[in-house]
Formats: sequence, structure tokens, C-alpha cells
Amino acid sequence: LLGDSTVADQPLEPYNSWGQMLTRFFKPGVAIANHAESGESLRSSLGARRLDKVLSVIKPGDYLLIQYGHNDEKEKGEGVGAFTTYTSDLKKFVSGARERGAIPVLITPVQRRTFDKEGKITNSHGDYPDAVRQVAREEKVALIDLNQISKVLYETWGPEKSVLAFKEGDGTHHNNYGSYELAKCIVEGIRANKLALAKY
Repeated sequence: LLGDSTVADQPLEPYNSWGQMLTRFFKPGVAIANHAESGESLRSSLGARRLDKVLSVIKPGDYLLIQYGHNDEKEKGEGVGAFTTYTSDLKKFVSGARERGAIPVLITPVQRRTFDKEGKITNSHGDYPDAVRQVAREEKVALIDLNQISKVLYETWGPEKSVLAFKEGDGTHHNNYGSYELAKCIVEGIRANKLALAKY
């Protein structure tokens, strides 16, 4: 796994992430290595050489699940944006995995808990979810649209009940319950994409 704080192993409750709950849904025979890091964007992850580290140990037939977008909108500078630097960086992750015989899986950023007056989730990620969808189409990569799935999930819970899935006073980071439910969404996405991983 590569991503940000919503994917990374969190050391202390009440924080938790779908990445650390994912192990709960797999039988023996699958090892999940979580290389996600809190606060990272695609660009800072590349700068920290996290992708290089993963590519140094990844083996043919391994899966690389990639979810960024929460911190990428903070990146500023000339030409920096969802459909410029972000998509080109994302393609580096895809090609790096493929060059080593691994299978990349792109995941749109999970929603924040941002409800409007009608009880609908507003998109707080700008063009980044669409940028991930575009790269998935162009590169013919499996896509788990967690952005869309989490929108449905949060709206089903509603503004009051959805609070129970998050760390208190936080609209981005989940507690054990929320991250468990999101990990279930990832598992459903693996099944929907008919990835061979689903047999585990």
C-alpha cells in the first residue's frame, strides 16, 4: 500500500486507517506491507523515495494499491495541479509497478465528512478524484472509486451517525469502526475489479 494518513498504519487510537484494517479481510497466504505515510502527497512521497523503496522489494504478481489526493491540493507552484503534475506522477507509480511485473490498483481519495444543508457530501478534493479516474482509463489500470463509494456510505449514515466513524472533532481521519467499514469497501472494489487477489 502507498498513500497518506487515511491509508497509513496509525500508532495510537483513536486514529485508524483502512490500510491497517485491510489485513482483517484476507486469509493466510497474503502479506500486506503498508508503506503509506501521514501527510504525504504523490510528490512528497516520490521525494522521500517511498516508491523507490517499494519497487526495490516488489515481486512479479504483487499488487500495489495507491491512494493519494488528501495532501496533493496543498501543492503549489507553476504548472502544479491535478491534470498536470499529479497525473504524470501517478503514471510513474503505475509504470514502476508494471516494469517489475506487479499489478497497480488506483484508488480515488476517500471523502472528507463535509455535508451540505441537504445532507449531501461536498467534494473537498477538487479535480484530484477525476485525475485518478482519467489515469486509470488511459493506463487501463483497475480503479477502486473510494471517493464515490465513501460518498454513498457517509450519506447513508447521514450527518449525525457518520460522526461515529471518525476521530472526534475530525472530518478526515477515522476511528476503528470507520476504517473497518472503509476496508470493507476496498475489498468490494477488489472483487468488483475481478482481481485474482479476490480469491484470498
